[in-house]
Amino acid sequence: MIDKANIDKTNAWPFVEAKRILRERKKNIENKGKIILQTGYGPSGLPHIGTFGEVARTSMVVNALNQLTDIPKDIITFSDDMDGLRKIPENIPNQEKLKNYLHKPLTQVPDPFEKYNSFGEHNNEMLKNFLNNFGFKYSFKSSTELYKSGNFNSTLKLILKNYNGIMDIIIPTLRKERQKTYSPFLPICPETGVVLEIPVLEIDEKNSKIIFDNQGKKLEKSILDGNCKLQWKVDWAMRWYALDVDFEMYGKDLIESAILSTKIIRLLGKTNPSGFAYELFLDEKGEKISKSKGNGITIDEWLEYASPESLSLFMYQNPKRAKKLYREIVPKAVDEYLDFIEKGKNQNELQKLMNPVWHVHNGEMPKENFIMPFSMLLNLVESSNADSKDLLWKFVKKYKKDISKKDNPIFDKLIDYAIKYFNDVIKLKKIYKKPNDTEKAALEALVNALEKCDDGMQPEDIQTNIYTVGKENGYKENLRDWFKLIYEVVFGDENGPRMGFFISFFGVQETKELIKDKISNV
Repeated sequence: MIDKANIDKTNAWPFVEAKRILRERKKNIENKGKIILQTGYGPSGLPHIGTFGEVARTSMVVNALNQLTDIPKDIITFSDDMDGLRKIPENIPNQEKLKNYLHKPLTQVPDPFEKYNSFGEHNNEMLKNFLNNFGFKYSFKSSTELYKSGNFNSTLKLILKNYNGIMDIIIPTLRKERQKTYSPFLPICPETGVVLEIPVLEIDEKNSKIIFDNQGKKLEKSILDGNCKLQWKVDWAMRWYALDVDFEMYGKDLIESAILSTKIIRLLGKTNPSGFAYELFLDEKGEKISKSKGNGITIDEWLEYASPESLSLFMYQNPKRAKKLYREIVPKAVDEYLDFIEKGKNQNELQKLMNPVWHVHNGEMPKENFIMPFSMLLNLVESSNADSKDLLWKFVKKYKKDISKKDNPIFDKLIDYAIKYFNDVIKLKKIYKKPNDTEKAALEALVNALEKCDDGMQPEDIQTNIYTVGKENGYKENLRDWFKLIYEVVFGDENGPRMGFFISFFGVQETKELIKDKISNV
């Protein structure tokens, strides 16, 4: 059991949010005997990594709550699959099939992948399958199912009753032209099945009906049982009210929406949930990651190159800071994950509560010993020409005979990831430097210095010899340039591993041959 004093002292953000939920939602939680956390998802495109991040981060808050209270917790993953298809995503097959379904509810749009009954169902299943594989605990809720089943009916009646008050909240935020046509309720057209954005003519609160102006024709619709859906900001407030949500995260682009939804739920008679606005993920160009564009890195791509835990770590760190999310950041994320595991072995309880890996692993820190950084393993894949896992393991065991697969499951998986990542990402971009005569002479001096080394030497002693060669060959004032030269010639990159450690692991003779091979090809 964690010492309460340490929980009180920690400022790790999941604990900060957990304490705030218990403080702000105290009465609500006591009344229902449960804590409800919601994550929202719009299935208008394939689920992207940001959706995973929202569930992962919310799960970290639940982990912190578990240290604070025994009250049951439930994460609702809500799919807004009754929303109309606004545009056809760029990253799907059979796009022609969807042209006649624009603005229809996503659960009425055919599945372009031809696997499920609708595009909405396909994307929902993709999300659920991934969350299940990762082991997240959640309750999936479909907007279509809840609207059509009547689950939202009582709240929809309350919204109709407060129609004028809601209009007073929303209308001032709209452009002049939009103000003329805005309605919180969007009827489903009985003829086309399209979600209509049309103005209201009359309200029949007694019979829960609205008469709309459908291009000069009167359209009378019940607001119940899925005949109408709500505009986004009103829909969000309705969900908070109907599902009695205590906490929800959302991207910073939804802050204004959250403010308006907060005003609406208070008008309806309940307090808003505790909120957490996180920064958005960007692709390598600094553009927002989009489901329809399919830019950035996908969930599947990350998991080809690194573990789910490394992805969770990326999600944990600095959630209020914008971060670029693309393939080239994977090695850094993996190395940080390994580094935090290693640090955890010598940390006290309070320090562990501040360690991101504690939150990634729900309080169970891995005990596996550190072997090498992922970045160095990538260099090893290149230098050894190992194109299979077994071959690379044989190479590793040649120099580290006490290492076993059984005792190092994280490292074992890391080998798979390293081979895949090197071949898919690094190999294609390698540009090896051609040293000039002066640089070549310095590298030949390094080969000669390695003649005096052997595999029994400590990495730091080998590193000292490399420093000495650099100082004696024109790099005394800037040893960074000396190592940059080695990296660019040997590894085709400006950065590389700590050479003493690399040589100790790769082998002195092998390193000499590697350097000679690189400079002989000039």
